[in-house]
This record gives sequence, C-alpha cells and structure tokens, in this order.
Amino acid sequence: MRVRPGKGSRPRTRRRPAHEDAVAAFVVAVDRGRYTCLVGGEVAEVPGGADGRKGKKRGDQPRPVMAMRARELGRKGIVVGDRVSLVGDTSGQPDTLARIVRLEPRTSMLRRSADDTDEVERPIVANADQLVIVTALADPPPRPRMIDRMLVAAFDADIEPLLCLTKADLAPPDDLVARYDPLGVPYIVVRKGGELDEVRSRLNDRLSVLVGHSGVGKSTLVNALVPDAGRAVSHVNAVTGRGRHTSSSAVALELPGGGWIIDTPGVRSFGLGHVSVDNVLAAFPSLAEGAVHCPKGCSHRGEECSLDAWVAQGNADPMSLASLRRLLASRDGEPDDD
Repeated sequence: MRVRPGKGSRPRTRRRPAHEDAVAAFVVAVDRGRYTCLVGGEVAEVPGGADGRKGKKRGDQPRPVMAMRARELGRKGIVVGDRVSLVGDTSGQPDTLARIVRLEPRTSMLRRSADDTDEVERPIVANADQLVIVTALADPPPRPRMIDRMLVAAFDADIEPLLCLTKADLAPPDDLVARYDPLGVPYIVVRKGGELDEVRSRLNDRLSVLVGHSGVGKSTLVNALVPDAGRAVSHVNAVTGRGRHTSSSAVALELPGGGWIIDTPGVRSFGLGHVSVDNVLAAFPSLAEGAVHCPKGCSHRGEECSLDAWVAQGNADPMSLASLRRLLASRDGEPDDD
C-alpha cells in the first residue's frame, strides 16, 4: 500500500526575502518623479556608498538606469546622492523603467527651508561629505551674509565646508579670507585661465556638493573639472549685479581623477528655519563648553549670555564669538547684504 507523506513530512522551502535580487544604485539626477541612477561598475564604492549587494563587479562600466519610486516607500523623498536598491528592468535600455524599493541610510543630508520662518526641511543633497561654497570676488561682488548662511547649513548637516573664491583676476581675496579665518574654514582661490590642481586635490575621492548664487562661475568651474558636463553658463546682469539661473536641478558628475561633484542650481536665498541654535554652536567647541553657564533657551546674542564672560576669562577667542553671533544673526533672518 502506498503511504502518502504526512503534513509534517513535506520538505520546507526557504522563503526568499523581499527584493532579494535588488541591485545597488546611486541617484545622479531627479526630474519630475523619474530618477536617473547608476548601476554596476564601482557604483557601490561612491564615497559613503554601501556594498555587498548584487551589481558590484569590478571592471564593469556603470550604466544609467531610469527608475520610479515604489509605493512601499511611502512619502520618503529621494534626492541626488542617495544610495538605493532597484528591482525590475535594470538593463538601462531605452523605454525601460526600474523601481526604487529601498533607500539606504544616509551619512548626511544638506537641507534648507523656504524661508527663515518655515521649519519644514527641504532636502537638497544626500551623503555629501564636503560643501563647496562658490563665491566670486567680483562681478558679482561677494555676499558674506549668504556665505554665512551656507556655512550654518554645513555645520547643521555635519558636512565639511570649503570656500572656493572665483574671479581672483578681478579682485584680491584678502578681505574675504580674513573674515572667515577665525572659523578655520579652508579655502581655495581660482582665477580665469588658472590651474585647477589644488581644486582637484580638494575634491579627489570625495562626494562634494557645489552651492553658490547665480553668476559666480560655478558652472564654468564644473565644465572645467568635468569637460563633458555641458553645464550652461550664465552672465551677470550689469544693472542688478545678479546672475541668471542656468541649472534647473541638481546633478551628480564623476570626476576624471576620482570622486564626485554635485552641481546645484544657483540660489538667491537659503532658508534656515529648520536649524537649531545648538547645532550652530556645536561648530565652536571652545564656546560650546562655556555655553553650559548660559540660561535655558539663551540666544547667545543678548546681555544674558555667559559667553562674553567665558571669552573674557581667556577660554575662547573673541573672534570666534563674533563669528558665532554673525552666523546666528544670519540664521535669525537679518537681511542679506547685496
């Protein structure tokens, strides 16, 4: 007589985890709900990148794949610089579309708000480890208050700042360099037709995001660093002294010598409504130590602040306190200088 196996004798099969075959990808552009991702090659070795997933094969050439966001991600926003996992058609062939099913943990997030009263964070770029603040020394003239605001955003995101001073053939950098020397912010100086070796060395093997208002030469710099980038170059209005927006969205570009830069649209404002006073103070360790003596909720700008006494006792540099208060004034929305 043939005996049928009992219920408990059936072989057990391993359930495959959801999206087991997901492919690692790096988001390089975002346009109206479509995400251009790079898959293959050394994509998993992008600074801050994840590895150990299908798709990393040394020697392969990375390929662009168009993708959409899967419903299961809910309202999670995806921005340039994000590391994600894709399923579906990841061949990169024309008229194909993959799905982003997983967003990897971020190492950093550069944000801004619409204005200084808006506490809603608007993500700009993910996973950058260096914020390159591009400003012209002339034509248009520097806007130190805008630089201050971008520095606050860098300190808030825990991203290392770097000043890139362009058009040094039109004006000397000395005054602007002296202004930021107490903050210890590194800087590089660029002039028309000059060598870019120092710039390249600062960007090498890093994921850097470039920010600056229109007309400062950011797109010109990007085109020099990445010859096939093809970023449109703006011209400064002779009447207003402002540049015209030429880049409409952020895009990640691979540097020939290693590393990535993320070019962002020119900005005319940088809202800091989401930034806390404590996050700005954290960028000044010598002052943060003395702030424990301040009253609760201290703005560090009024007479009740204990930092003046802390500095008077020789515990911190007076220039550092002046710089802190200047940045806090920027955070609080005092008018930008044009």
